[in-house]
Amino acid sequence: MEMKQSMMMDRENEGGEKEKGEEQSQENGRLMLADGGVAEKGDPKVNSGGGSGGVSNGYPTSTAPSPKEGAGGVPAGALRTLVVQQTSLDQPRETWSKKMDFLLSVIGYAVDLGNVWRFPYICYQNGGGAFLLPYMLMAVFGGVPLFYMELALGQFHRSGCISIWKHICPIFKGIGFAICIIALYIAFYYNTIMAWALYYLLASFRPTLPWTTCSNPWNTVNCLRYLSTDSNVTWTNTSTSPAEEFYTRQVLQVHLSPGLHQLGSVSWQLALCLLFIFTIVYFSIWKGVKTSGKVVWVTATFPYLVLLVLLVRGATLPGAWRGVVFYLKPDWGKLLSTTVWIDAAAQIFFSLGPGFGVLLAFASYNPFHNNCYKDALLTSSVNCLTSFLSGFVIFTVLGYMAEMRKIGVETVAKDAGPSLLFIIYAEAIANMPAATFFAIIFFLMIIMLGLDSTFAGLEGVITAMLDEFPQLLSRRREWFVLGLVCVCYLGALSTLTYGGAFVVKLFEEYATGPAVITVVFLEVIAVSWFYGTSRFCADVHMMLGFSPGLFWRVCWVAICPIFLLFIIVSFLAFPPEVKLFDYVYPPWTTVLGYCIGVSSFICVPAYMVYHLLTAKGTFKQRLLKGITPVPSGPHSDIIITHAV
Repeated sequence: MEMKQSMMMDRENEGGEKEKGEEQSQENGRLMLADGGVAEKGDPKVNSGGGSGGVSNGYPTSTAPSPKEGAGGVPAGALRTLVVQQTSLDQPRETWSKKMDFLLSVIGYAVDLGNVWRFPYICYQNGGGAFLLPYMLMAVFGGVPLFYMELALGQFHRSGCISIWKHICPIFKGIGFAICIIALYIAFYYNTIMAWALYYLLASFRPTLPWTTCSNPWNTVNCLRYLSTDSNVTWTNTSTSPAEEFYTRQVLQVHLSPGLHQLGSVSWQLALCLLFIFTIVYFSIWKGVKTSGKVVWVTATFPYLVLLVLLVRGATLPGAWRGVVFYLKPDWGKLLSTTVWIDAAAQIFFSLGPGFGVLLAFASYNPFHNNCYKDALLTSSVNCLTSFLSGFVIFTVLGYMAEMRKIGVETVAKDAGPSLLFIIYAEAIANMPAATFFAIIFFLMIIMLGLDSTFAGLEGVITAMLDEFPQLLSRRREWFVLGLVCVCYLGALSTLTYGGAFVVKLFEEYATGPAVITVVFLEVIAVSWFYGTSRFCADVHMMLGFSPGLFWRVCWVAICPIFLLFIIVSFLAFPPEVKLFDYVYPPWTTVLGYCIGVSSFICVPAYMVYHLLTAKGTFKQRLLKGITPVPSGPHSDIIITHAV
């Protein structure tokens, strides 16, 4: 429901009313002059400062004064033209309490578990220090431009990932629904990893950590402590470490499940841990960014404190230098391999996280003239540096493990993914002095790294649904968030079974990766080619006062689509070989994985068909309507009135 907001302008000697009118026009994107022209901020027609011909924010209140007019620019008793903006009677959009709340939320979202376990592993696997070259190139020409584009889109249109498409290219609205489904799939498995970390955290509150000995009920005859202090022990191919058996046989209990065809029962311990995790998530996001913006002051900063503590501790361990050399020693020959460039592109894309609806949602709560350009450069730089720092934290400890076992670092660092944290790093911590303290802060860090990413992912869905169905949901946010969290918990039950780790791996490989990359590819095409780079740059100019340069335009139009297409084609050409522990995924699981991935992406063509069938007019008219954006932003709904 909207209403024309009336404003009166008296003669120039009634300055008080004039200043009041000026304040009401402060947030207008542009105003129309009496002669039909359009004045923008910084227009030469507009007087700088608060003179008689212009208002304090640089907009004109009337046509330019002529020499025949009085000192104030308008003769006494003359009519003056006033531009009035329609304003909504709906509740004003929520905004961040502080700029730092926004920055920490974005950093907390971008810096997640993948920065700690995936980047170091991929770096040493693909040539060590040489990998940083393709990684930085992919970041500069692919990742950061996409990151900047999403922040600018969200801030300008002030909408979530569903309703924003009517302002860009309505026929692509299915992208928003696909993003929400992908976010649900991520919530189904991502929080389970935090439940594992919480289990470890609770098990750490004892003098002797349970994954340091082989005398526990879950241990087998193959369990063997193997360190330099155990001189009488001989490690064989069938031997397993106590940390590995604690992870696989006590926490996951995968030995009770033969595979995906028979998952087994739900582990009640993990079910309680996950319930606690989702309880924290609910009470952090139920009121909106006002509350989550405060929580991230802890969840986004604490991991950095722990990383620095672990880095200092790791650097003082014997053999740490071996790990660092192994991490950074460049193998330039690997740059000739296509796999290295594919891994660099995929790593920077999933690390920065465009396409999940989160950046659109977070930026939509910013002030209209916030400098999202600087925000994009700052937060993406922090994310990349965190990945690099995490490599030192991980590999100093791997070097220490290699020194203790008198073996090569490559033998210790053979595990990737969660196993790197829950087996290798956990075992290294257990053999340090003050092991209990380091175990507690390490697993707290893992939980907090995951929490703020979960806050962000669910906020993307919540913002999208509240913006799309405001009459139904805007006053029932708490109940909607509760329902969403319950759905996520029920969807995650399959990952809490004895074979739940197999489900987590399946979701991670197939359900989200290919689908979200394809969705972002279509998003870039829709914005750059249908909405138009010129129009998008004009929007950015209206917000920031300057237009993106040629580099950004070329990236959005050509380089980013090629970058994303490169990842999609490489995934289809070289599908990942999915394996977890000793279980090799059978062919039918590949079909299942692709079906899960397609189930979200199918929203895009389905909505296109729906839009064309329900629109009125000829097919050409329907198609034209589907690619014609509806104006948005604070500059829309401009009315011209005349007042004495």
